[in-house]
Amino acid sequence: KNTKREQTTDVKHSRIHLYTLQHRCMMDDPRSFRAAVRRGDVCGPTNGVCPDYVQCNLYVLRQKDAYDFLLFCERNKQACPVVEVCDIGSVSPQVAGRDADLRTDIPKYSIYQNGELVKEVTDATEYWPEDSVAFLIGCSFTCEGALLDAGISLRSIEQKKNVPMYKTNIPCRPAGALSGNMVVSMKPIKAVDVALEVQITSQFPQAHGGPVCVGCPDAIGIDDIMKPDWGDSVDIQPDEVPVFHACGVTPQNVLMESKIEFAITHSPGHMFVSDLRATSCMRRCKRE
Repeated sequence: KNTKREQTTDVKHSRIHLYTLQHRCMMDDPRSFRAAVRRGDVCGPTNGVCPDYVQCNLYVLRQKDAYDFLLFCERNKQACPVVEVCDIGSVSPQVAGRDADLRTDIPKYSIYQNGELVKEVTDATEYWPEDSVAFLIGCSFTCEGALLDAGISLRSIEQKKNVPMYKTNIPCRPAGALSGNMVVSMKPIKAVDVALEVQITSQFPQAHGGPVCVGCPDAIGIDDIMKPDWGDSVDIQPDEVPVFHACGVTPQNVLMESKIEFAITHSPGHMFVSDLRATSCMRRCKRE
């Protein structure tokens, strides 16, 4: 028979194993992850979470500003690929997650007034306008599973950091009251893997597609790559080059530059994890 100490140790190990399984399930299943966010159990960035599913940036505007925003997205598809637009006043997407509540199911939100960031919150319910129009915009986190499967390491996940994001000198096409420059995210990629990274990410146009710049950060107006405008700096090894992709934080930069009266957005790096499979965002190749 086991001693009392051995029995206690067995129970402790069983609990740890159960917690590990539950945690792994939560991080791989969108509904479980969103439920954990809603309970307040998760508050960090979502890179590395549910790698087989589509992640989305959130933008909520009042109805009077929604058309300009939709037109802006249509004219700047690489930075702002639309995954879904919700009905006026709706807090639940009909395709990306029917049981979701966009007011509570994102780890952190940013509240903007007249182009200024006034607050970050973990529950946007009290700020949600009655005439809201919510937009879900594609995110490069959607590609992470495919990159990892191909053996391409992702430094921000390895270092448990948010991805670095930068303002650029790349102008977006204006729409109505909205104008401004593109924001990019950055991944350090081994020089010998750059071609593979481009090949993989180009298959995901709804997740920003292929890079807008490889190396030469000053070519797109980035003065110091170790000082991102959003997110965290990450290490770049001697055999790696920085690869820059259009980023879904672009509309936040545009909302600030355009002094839009009111908006709710995701906090950079803190995404809505949808029920859509990442493969649903892949480019469909034409048969010869």
